[in-house]
Amino acid sequence: MSHLSILPTVLRDTEGLAASLRALGLTPIRGGSLAGFGGERQPVLLQVALEDDLALGWTRQVDGTLALVGDLQKISRSRSLQELLGCITRGYAARMALAAAEQFTDAHVSVSP
Repeated sequence: MSHLSILPTVLRDTEGLAASLRALGLTPIRGGSLAGFGGERQPVLLQVALEDDLALGWTRQVDGTLALVGDLQKISRSRSLQELLGCITRGYAARMALAAAEQFTDAHVSVSP
């Protein structure tokens, strides 16, 4: 049985998140929904498929942030969830910092995968 958890994050930019996911070798998919317990479906703005038919998704919250959606208990059994989320968050933070820095300078800043 799959139980979806919704975990608040500080992420806001779906493009930055998608780029961070691609840099980790994941393929972000726009839209759709994740399946949960008893036929429950949670609509998401962005999702990625993981091994063993598992997926993570992100949905927009009222305050503009993106909340993480997934069966976190099941995902943590098959891979290091903490490590994966750390990599996603660090990549996102670096991209957002570089994008902000570009706005204050005439230089072009880029992130290599």
